Amino acid sequence: MRYLTAGESHGPQLTTILEGLPAGMPLLASDIDEGLQRRQKGYGRGRRMQIEKDTVEILSGVRHGQTLGSPVALVVKNNDWKHWTKIMGPEPLEEGHEDEVKRKITRPRPGHADLNGAIKYGHRDMRNVLERSSARETTVRVAAGAVAKKLLSLVGVSIVSHVVEIGGIKANLDPTLTIENLKEMTELSPVRCADTSVEQKMMEAIDNAKKNGDSIGGVVEVIASGMPAGVGSYVQYDRKLDAKLAAAIISINAFKGVEFGIGFEAARKPGSEVHDEIIWSEDEGYTRKTNRLGGMEGGMTSGMPIVVRGVMKPIPTLYKPLMSVDIDSKEAFSASVERSDSCAVPAAAVVAEHVVAWELANALLEQFYSDRFDAFAAEIERQRKFAREF
Repeated sequence: MRYLTAGESHGPQLTTILEGLPAGMPLLASDIDEGLQRRQKGYGRGRRMQIEKDTVEILSGVRHGQTLGSPVALVVKNNDWKHWTKIMGPEPLEEGHEDEVKRKITRPRPGHADLNGAIKYGHRDMRNVLERSSARETTVRVAAGAVAKKLLSLVGVSIVSHVVEIGGIKANLDPTLTIENLKEMTELSPVRCADTSVEQKMMEAIDNAKKNGDSIGGVVEVIASGMPAGVGSYVQYDRKLDAKLAAAIISINAFKGVEFGIGFEAARKPGSEVHDEIIWSEDEGYTRKTNRLGGMEGGMTSGMPIVVRGVMKPIPTLYKPLMSVDIDSKEAFSASVERSDSCAVPAAAVVAEHVVAWELANALLEQFYSDRFDAFAAEIERQRKFAREF
C-alpha cells in the first residue's frame, strides 16, 4: 500500500490517494469521519478546530460500501477557504500587483520549516512553505490511517492511543487495563489520558502555558494487539517493521523522538531486565512473560502487543514570540504568529495511532496475499494457527 497527500492549510481541500487496498473490504465514510473528529478534539486546541468540521468524501475506489481494488481518493474540504481565495488562489496575480499580496510572510518562525524551506525552494514569501508544512496536512494522514484501522479491525488487530505525559506531568497507568478499557477512558478524557488523577494537572499546565503565551509538549503512546508473529523482516534494514514504525512517528509534525516498550530505559538496565523470556502454552502457543521490547524483536512482530511512544515538542508558534530575522530587511523582529494551539499532544496521539495503523496494515498486505480481502483475512488466520502449532 502507498498513499500521497496534497493540499495547503488554507487551500480549498486536502486530498489523499490510496493504492493497494484489497478488493471486497467493507469501507464507509463514517469509518473515516470518526478518526477525523477525534483528531480535532483535545484540551488546548486553537480556534481553527472551531472553524473546520472535518468530514471525508470518498471519490473513487469504493462502490456500494466495498473497495474495488482500484485507487481510493479521499477529500477533506477546508471550510475556511472562502476567506483565503485571494491569498491562496491558483490564478496568477495581475501584472503590477504582485506586491499587494496580503499576509505575506518574510519573518521565519523559530522551530518551523519556514526559513529552511524558503532557502530550499527560493521562496521570498514564506507562506509558500508554512501552508504545506502545517500540521493541517495530518488531517488526510488520519483519513488514510482510518482506512488502515478498518482493515486491521476486520482481521482481529486492535489499536489505541493515549497520552502518557504533558508538560512534565506523567500518567501512572494501571498495567491491567485492556485496550478496550483504554479506549473508553481516553475518549472521555479532555487530554486523552487514562490516569484521572493527573488529568486536571495536565489541563492546568496547558492553561498556564496559554496564559503565558507559551506552549507545551508531551509523550503519546500507541498500543496494537492481535498482530500475528513474524510480520516484518530481519533480512534487510529497510524491511524491518520497527524501523518503518519509527519513521512514521517521526514524520508527524513536531515529533522529535520515538521508543518501543521500555525504550531508552533499556540503556539503564541489565539485559536480564530488558529482554522478554519466551513461554509456550497449548492454547496460545509462544508468548512472552513480559513485554519490555514492545512487541518487536529483530525487526519483526513477536505476537505480543506493539507498544510505541512518540515525543512531541512544544508547538513553536507562540503568542509570546521568539526573536527572528526578516529575510528582506535583515532586521531582528518578534516572529509572526499564525493561529495556534497551546498544546496539541492529545490530538497528536490520534495522529500517531493512525500512522502506526497504516504501517501495520501495509506490513500485513506486503506479507500476505492481498488482491481479495476474503483470501487475505483467511491467510492471516492460517498464519496465526501455524504460529500456535509451530
